[in-house]
Parts: sequence; structure tokens; C-alpha cells
Amino acid sequence: MSEHLVARLGHLGDGLATDGTVLPGALPGEKVELVDDRVRILSPSDKRVRPPCRHAASCGGCTLQHAAPPVMAYWKRELVVSALRQHDIDAEVANTITSPPRSRRRASFTAIRTKKSVTFGFRRKRSRQIVDIVECEVLRPEISAAFPALRELGALASSRKSEVRLSVTTSETGLDVVVLGGKELDLNLRQSAAAWAETADVARLSWGGETIAGRRPPFQNFGAARVAPPPGAFLQATEAGEAALVQLVRSATVGARRVVDLFAGCGTFSLPLAENAEVRAVEGDPAFLAALDAGWRTAEGLRRVTTEARDLFRRPLLAEELKNTDAVVFDPPRAGAQAQTAERALSQVPTIVGVSCNPATFARDAATLIAAGWSMERATPVDQFLWSPHVELVGVFQRN
Repeated sequence: MSEHLVARLGHLGDGLATDGTVLPGALPGEKVELVDDRVRILSPSDKRVRPPCRHAASCGGCTLQHAAPPVMAYWKRELVVSALRQHDIDAEVANTITSPPRSRRRASFTAIRTKKSVTFGFRRKRSRQIVDIVECEVLRPEISAAFPALRELGALASSRKSEVRLSVTTSETGLDVVVLGGKELDLNLRQSAAAWAETADVARLSWGGETIAGRRPPFQNFGAARVAPPPGAFLQATEAGEAALVQLVRSATVGARRVVDLFAGCGTFSLPLAENAEVRAVEGDPAFLAALDAGWRTAEGLRRVTTEARDLFRRPLLAEELKNTDAVVFDPPRAGAQAQTAERALSQVPTIVGVSCNPATFARDAATLIAAGWSMERATPVDQFLWSPHVELVGVFQRN
């Protein structure tokens, strides 16, 4: 048995004592007691709140439902500040822009059959076990309302030996559902799945890369364009978060006439930017670009958008390919864009805007740009993953 004073939150949201002891569930300023690896709060912080979800103690989807919103916003900002500091970057970091509860429009569930029913939900904290959920304070109501139907799909697709992943995204026309893993898709299962899609009234059901029921195009709105992404395509987690990211990117590129959008996806940034600039969208997945191009062609009032399918990790755009470009926008996966950043650093593009879901790799790439003569104006944290350790950010660089 030992007493500890909590000094700060670690990068996973656990409390950390002044001596470095990890104290799950504790908040800064609290005095706690550690008994057999269990934390007991002796003097709670005035920033401690009652978790809104009944599954908060067990579900691994949320780490900090016991923390008041100001604690969360400050901690997310500090994650960005700390990552930049690791590379000796002293840039302005704005306050966190936070998406509200019940606004997540995509989620990935796990389901597995038991003797009598099916377990459906998210992983337990620090475990591979699945917490059977009946509510979620993070997700949009359309997804939560579909839990019974999704549970039925989980029972249909999984077995006692093979769990299944159900990726669910809201769209303008209904839910877009992707099944990964589980049973082998034979004729009977294909027919049952199609019948489920009809009963559940989803926009689209895909299974292992095959569209089983394409009942309605699952449209997303990117600026003035309506885009139907392919199954499993990347989408920003919340509409509010996406709007904040797009606004930050647009503000940083005001006046640009020619923009290159790297890791463009289905057009999250390319299509809104095309309202004022010609855009060259570069992305590794041709299906994403086909959706982007279709959205651009059916929208009104947009300037020219060209697309290029290219693996930017193996074949980054070279500095000379960025000539006559006024701004570059990049939104890479969590691994960052090390090879592409090295080429951007050699270019003479006036403005670079980086969007990232990983402050650590963003800071690494930012250091490369700064060492090559760029200056980082500011970074803005955007929290689309409420109560979790994840944070996104937008950083703006100008050529010295």
C-alpha cells in the first residue's frame, strides 16, 4: 500500500505520480492510494466528473470520461506541445477545438458468438476481451439506434471461433456497413446478408471487399460536392472536426491559385479548396480518386481538379514537380510522410499545411521542414476522439 500525489496525465490518459508511477483513472492534483495495483482516490480533484456512460469503467474506447472538459482540452493541447518540444520546436499552439459528445460518425465494432447469443462492442481496457455494449456517448444517435440490428449482423457473420469486425459509417442516405473477417461468404450467407441489409434499411453493406447490397449511394458532403466513397474509405471522425480542419486549411491557403493536396483521399480538402483554387489531388488508392473525381464532375462552381494515383511513400512528389504551386496540403496516415517531407523541404512552395492524427510523426516531419529553412507559424489541436488519447492537428509552415 502506498500513497501518491498525481502530477500530470500521461500520453495514454493515465495519471502519473511525481515519481513516475502510473495511476490509471487518476487526475492531476489528486492524492491516491495504490493497493494491489488498484487505485483508490483519497482526495478527488474538483475537475473530476461522473462518467456519462455506464460502460466507462470497462470499455477501452474511452479513457477519460471522469475528467471535466477543460482538463481534456488542456491535455490534448499538451500532447501536441510535448511532441513539438521533443524536436525543440517552439511554435504557437492554439487551444483545442473539441467535437461534442454523440458526434462520431464512424466506428468499428467487434462481434463474436457465445453459447447462447453474441457479444458485440469494443475491446475491454488493456485486454483483448470484448465489452458487450448497449449504449455509447461518443457515437451519433443513428449508429447507437442500430445496435440491435448490428448485433444481429454480428451473429450472422461470426462464430465461436471467428470474431468479426463491423465498420459502420453514417452517410447522407443511411448507414454504410463493412464486414471484415468472420465466416466464409457462401451463397446462403450472401442471401441472408442481403436480406439483413433490406430489413435494417442500410445504404450499403459490403463484405470482405464485395458489395452485397448497394441500396443507395452513401453520399458524404465535401464542400459543394457530394461524394460516394468506396467501402472502408477513410473519413474524418466527426462532421464538426472535419469542418474545423477544412476551415483551418482554407484560412492558411487564402489567395493560393494552385494547390497540391497530398494523401488526398476522397477529397476532404481537395473539393472545398477547389472553390477558390485549381487543385492537384494525389492519393495512393485509385478507388478513392475515382470517388473524388465523380464528386467534382457533378458539383457546380468548382475550379479544375486533377487526380493522380501515386504511392507517396515509395514515389514521393519531387521538388521540381511542385514548381508553380502556391500551397501544399498533406494529410498522411499515422506513420507520417517522412520521404515526401524531405522533397517538400527542398521546394520553394510559399505555404505548406500539414494535417496529422499523430503529433509525434507530425513533429518529426515538421523538424525536417524547419531545418530546411521553413518557419512554423502555428499548430491547432482538433479533438475528434472525445475521452480518448487521440488528437489531430493542423500546422502551418511558411518559406523563409
